[in-house]
Amino acid sequence: MKSRYSSSDRPTGPRTASAHVDRRSFLAGVLGAGAVLGTGGAFAARQDRGSSRLDVAYVNARLWTGRDSPVRNGAIGVSGTRIAALGTSEVRAGTGRRTRIVDLKGAFVVPGFIDAHTHFVKASLMLSRVSLRDAKTRDELVRRIAAAAKTLGPDEWLQGGSWDADHWGGELPNRHWIDAVTPNTPVAVFRYDLHMLLMNSLALRLAGIDRNTPDMPGGVIERDAQGEPTGIVKDAVKDFVLRKIGAPTDAQIDVAVQRGIDLGLSRGITETHTTELDWITHEALTRRRARGEPGMRFYSFTPLKDWERLAALIGERGRGDEWLRCGGLKVTFDGSLGSRTALFYEPYVDEPGTRGIVVVDPAVLERWMLAADRAGLQVTTHAIGDNANDIVLDIMQRVVATNGPRDRRFRIEHAQHLSRNAFARFAKQDVIASMQPYHAIDDGRWAVKRIGPQRLETTYAFHSLLAAGAKVALGSDWPVAPFDPLSGIAAAVLRETLDGKNPDGWYPEQRIGLVEALDGYTRAAAHAGFVEDRQGTIAVGRLADFVVLDRDLFAVDPHALDKVQVLRTVVGGRERFGPDAVSG
Repeated sequence: MKSRYSSSDRPTGPRTASAHVDRRSFLAGVLGAGAVLGTGGAFAARQDRGSSRLDVAYVNARLWTGRDSPVRNGAIGVSGTRIAALGTSEVRAGTGRRTRIVDLKGAFVVPGFIDAHTHFVKASLMLSRVSLRDAKTRDELVRRIAAAAKTLGPDEWLQGGSWDADHWGGELPNRHWIDAVTPNTPVAVFRYDLHMLLMNSLALRLAGIDRNTPDMPGGVIERDAQGEPTGIVKDAVKDFVLRKIGAPTDAQIDVAVQRGIDLGLSRGITETHTTELDWITHEALTRRRARGEPGMRFYSFTPLKDWERLAALIGERGRGDEWLRCGGLKVTFDGSLGSRTALFYEPYVDEPGTRGIVVVDPAVLERWMLAADRAGLQVTTHAIGDNANDIVLDIMQRVVATNGPRDRRFRIEHAQHLSRNAFARFAKQDVIASMQPYHAIDDGRWAVKRIGPQRLETTYAFHSLLAAGAKVALGSDWPVAPFDPLSGIAAAVLRETLDGKNPDGWYPEQRIGLVEALDGYTRAAAHAGFVEDRQGTIAVGRLADFVVLDRDLFAVDPHALDKVQVLRTVVGGRERFGPDAVSG
């Protein structure tokens, strides 16, 4: 298939697996008479002079250093945690006897990927819980839940999930499906968007939910024709149930966090933004940092309603370091498209009685945001529906007018369904759209059932936002989508839905180019976290965070982007994933 990249964006060059090479082999001519670092004699002479300026020299690479840069042959020199030299001659000049030489043999190097939106602890815990994401039928869903229940002890809740009702036609599961196979095990398993739980009758009883339980503000209890709970609860009610279940132990969380870090590093992720609504993740990451370098960097968000607590914490301890930073606050304003709780101007096509919900009263949101912004904290708001996004933009505009100009970098998480006027507003108000490309190819299987084809024209509108001059940072929303930037990049470039029904792209006018997609996971994501001066690009003086891939992204067929393999992940000058990986 003909590539969608222009010829000027498709440099050629060798693409082979990388390997570490010892100094003797290197000097014996592994690089072909010094083709990368100059002549062997000149390099050897430099070896004999004094101490090294560089700790590690990554040589014989194809480099893409960041937005607007060409792909070129070259080398990276690392000293301590920083990039100290860039380019063949510069690295050669800084290399000495003590420099470790890593021959990448033409592998492709890009800045470390930054995932701008994850639910890190929740996702990490789900790695060891029942997975229902690929349960294609009702019977398969029930079978997996039954099997998982048999592995649990008395009084232990069955959690996990990521079930997807659209696999079996869209009918929501209910408690009667699973009661017979879980008579003594309470069940609360997520729909894959994390906005909905399926519960069995025992779990409903333990949570105190029955026909007399009223809906909660910002939440929904699904009921049958007789008024009995079906076992499906949404948003605020889901949060209520999770509080009833209680949090895992610190020890369980700590084991899960390390598992999540290891997974992320294997996918080339050097930093993630943990956009949470509780303190569990921040406290877990604080414990992990106290034990040493976690290997992956984190920007920790905590609840907007707790802005005073965060402000006090920063006053006492500061905003953290290069491994764990805080200073961001998050709030959820509406629900999700899949749960029919995202807030729209017009009713849902398949449920005309609702336009969605508001999770936090707009007046309360504005009061919190005013105070947090005045305290110098960054604020981001979950908003999915077009009405929700406009309300949040209005509130942000008033906060700026009240508190005055500063570099605040307001964000909206998801920015999923927008009114046509919103694109220019994001740019004019300098609000960052923090978006997740994989959702487009996932939700695109069924979204037309919810809101019809016309309203989808401004859905996951990556191109329209960028064309308007808005800043767009990209992420996964893990565990809602894979913790894998290359899958997200492929989704942004191709927009081919997972069901294979849109081979030319789902609303293809909203596709973006490879450079724009890479930028969203590197420089733009770094900007969204206030670290663009040290992360997001490969440059002298920046932190040595980069990823080594087995193929040149600009030379492969776009359909192979998510098949590219991560060979090495370097964070802070140390290989955290790969053949020479270190721990801690």
